[in-house]
Amino acid sequence: MKKFLFLLLSVMVALTAVGCGSSNQASESKPAEGGNAAPAAKTPLKVTLPTWTGYGPLFLAKEKGIFEKHGLDVELSIIEGLAERKQALAGGQVDGMATALDVQVTLAAAGVPMQVVWLLDDSFGGDGIIAKNEIASVADLKGKKVAFEQGSTSHMLILTALKQANLTDKDVEMVQMSAGDAGAAFVAGKVDAAVTWEPWLSKASQANGKVLLSTKDLSGIIVDTVGFKKDVIEKRPDDIKAFVASMAEAMDYWKQHTDESNEIMAKGLKIELAEFTGTVTGLKFLHKEENKELFGDGKGAIYTSTKNAIDFYMEQKLIDTAPKPEDVLNPTFAGGL
Repeated sequence: MKKFLFLLLSVMVALTAVGCGSSNQASESKPAEGGNAAPAAKTPLKVTLPTWTGYGPLFLAKEKGIFEKHGLDVELSIIEGLAERKQALAGGQVDGMATALDVQVTLAAAGVPMQVVWLLDDSFGGDGIIAKNEIASVADLKGKKVAFEQGSTSHMLILTALKQANLTDKDVEMVQMSAGDAGAAFVAGKVDAAVTWEPWLSKASQANGKVLLSTKDLSGIIVDTVGFKKDVIEKRPDDIKAFVASMAEAMDYWKQHTDESNEIMAKGLKIELAEFTGTVTGLKFLHKEENKELFGDGKGAIYTSTKNAIDFYMEQKLIDTAPKPEDVLNPTFAGGL
């Protein structure tokens, strides 16, 4: 009986081998339709961002299929709070972040090694301080309730403005909240002033307020960027190269099809088109040529901006260690366009 079972098992194994061989031969003789087997799914490149007009080009590249054209699967997630975005980065939930240059500096200083690979825009009136009409100057903010996000670009903006007025953040009553929430709080009459961005700058007049100061008055302070964790760049250099090429192409598309692009970006950010078009005028989107120039063959102007942010945060004791600009910036990919 045992011998019979052994023989039966041997025959079954042999038949299975023949069947598999026939199946493999059939697969080899009949390629998938189109001549090639379907490619393996790409590992998504995950990027987080807050709701802000300057980050619209990411949605443009995604919705127009530009990322896909360059062989990328990019997942975009909107996380409003900076602390929550930092947690997502540190925890490995995302690979990169669209944020202001100085925030990339604070991330590097906090032990989250980030490298900026693309410069999105330079704020030219798109960020600022809104205040009640009776507040005539920054000096009049002394003793007032001011909403802004500590450790963020808003913090850098308010500290710079206060310093010019011979004040510090200790001279105002700080109310901690994100830039968007700060604008909403001002319009709701909950604070005397807020450091925020559009569309809240334009809405200040609805709450007996005005724009006290904007990046038109302090140009060059806020540059929006896209950065990735250093280990992601090291493990996936081809994907980062494709990402940068996609952003360059998206900006070319925006230049040629501005109205259509604005609609796509507004929809991606989930804001009204009128708001988007009203705020985009406060930005200067940066294209391939400007990225190449700012990064430079050696050290372009963006290195100076980064050093200024590092020095500022060290002076204010908001960071304990000073990263080098070379640690924060990676010009390789934009330079290779």
